[in-house]
Amino acid sequence: MVSRSDDGQATAMPAHFFQKLASGVPGVLFTYWLSADGRSHRYPFVSHQVHTLFGVDPAALNENADAVFSVIHPEDADAITASIQQSATTGKPWSYRARLRLADGQYQWFEAHSVPERQADGSTLWYGQFHNIQHYKALEQSLRESEAEFSFQAGFQRLIARLSTEFINLGFGTIDQCIDELLRSIGEFFEVDRAYVYGFSDDYQRMTNTHEWCRAGVPALKDGQQDVVIEHFHWWQEQIEGMVSASRVVFIEDVDRLPATAAAERALLQEQGVSSMFSVPIRVRGRVTGFFGVDSLRQRTWRQDQADLLIIVSGLLSGALERHRLEEELLNQSIRDPLTGLHNRRYLMPRLEELLGRSNRRGEKFALAMFDVDHFKAINDSIGHLGGDYILQRIAAILTSQTRTMDVIARFGGEEFLVVFNALEQTDVPQLVMRILQSVRDEPFVFERQSVPVTLSAGVAGIDEFTATPATPEALIGLADHRLYLAKESGRDCLVDASGTVRI
Repeated sequence: MVSRSDDGQATAMPAHFFQKLASGVPGVLFTYWLSADGRSHRYPFVSHQVHTLFGVDPAALNENADAVFSVIHPEDADAITASIQQSATTGKPWSYRARLRLADGQYQWFEAHSVPERQADGSTLWYGQFHNIQHYKALEQSLRESEAEFSFQAGFQRLIARLSTEFINLGFGTIDQCIDELLRSIGEFFEVDRAYVYGFSDDYQRMTNTHEWCRAGVPALKDGQQDVVIEHFHWWQEQIEGMVSASRVVFIEDVDRLPATAAAERALLQEQGVSSMFSVPIRVRGRVTGFFGVDSLRQRTWRQDQADLLIIVSGLLSGALERHRLEEELLNQSIRDPLTGLHNRRYLMPRLEELLGRSNRRGEKFALAMFDVDHFKAINDSIGHLGGDYILQRIAAILTSQTRTMDVIARFGGEEFLVVFNALEQTDVPQLVMRILQSVRDEPFVFERQSVPVTLSAGVAGIDEFTATPATPEALIGLADHRLYLAKESGRDCLVDASGTVRI
């Protein structure tokens, strides 16, 4: 080492002087030399802390710098070498952050700063220092994790708020679409492979997959999970009992590690490709009616609060389903006749408007028949109004059994009923109406041990008949009602359509 005396003469400074000076500086002071061809390098000077920190002999580094480079983390080594070469080429200061292996074997972050100086022989000499920044990196990581957690929680709250708004604003009949959207949103947010809802039978012996979302490329299970008998899955039944009695969340961290008592469940889940899963009970009116769940097809680390977050989702589902059931019941009460359970006029008229619209757009055919109980006043007089109610209920049951699910049956008023035969030619309707008349005539009506003969009269009108005038619900019903009157005038127990009177 060289310094200058007061008279300007060069004097040698002992190496231990610089070591003492460097000992008061945090980190490691160094001069690093790299040959012009980049094949050899060494540290002409390096402070003794390099030994304290990394267990590397400073004297050895004076001859060869490889020992320091050997403690660089493998993932950082190539980038450091490239950055040094770039500094040598450009002559710009060199600085870098990398992980270095300490004497105890642990890796910690260090930061280096140095200034290069080109030598006469083309080699480069850097003057600099590097020091431990692990506490800064730890703080940085902590802040990053805190920021990520805040972002996650904020994102989850926004998601729940959006889904809640959708459920609050849903119209009747859209609950399925809202549940499907919830499963998709939750599945993508938590990066799972499946999200689904199952419903239990009343005795908890069967379950059905009612809604399912699957990540792209993941096979769906819904079709094969309908009305599944679970009486032989004893371990799963114990989990259901926990859901029902204590609202417990079922968490399977690793399907392969399920207990021996869950051998059947383990085999089924492995067949479905499930690696881990959560199942959270859904309660409607205080009763567990099913569960909401998510599957992962790969081993993953779940959040510690994962169950709590899924309980929030399940609570949202529970509330939406309970509200939907209540609205459905209220709607049914408003569109169904309380005595017979059939639809009423409030339901019938919009359906007729809908069928007329489809007929105008697509040419779909339909016809309607109006039925009236013959001599109903005499029946009421003979067996009383309760007996009359019984007759109306039995006729409603016959109409339901003799028609299709796609047909519309309504109690039109008093002892009058109306059936809309959907997607049928008008010529096919008389045979169906006659079958109903025959079924009523053959039915043994007995009220309080008194046998009551009952027959119906019917008037039939079809959409095909309206060619000169526009068809409206009122016009169709008016025509059927007129023909019903003609059937009454013709002696009852018959039908009248466009062709005239038809008897059994």
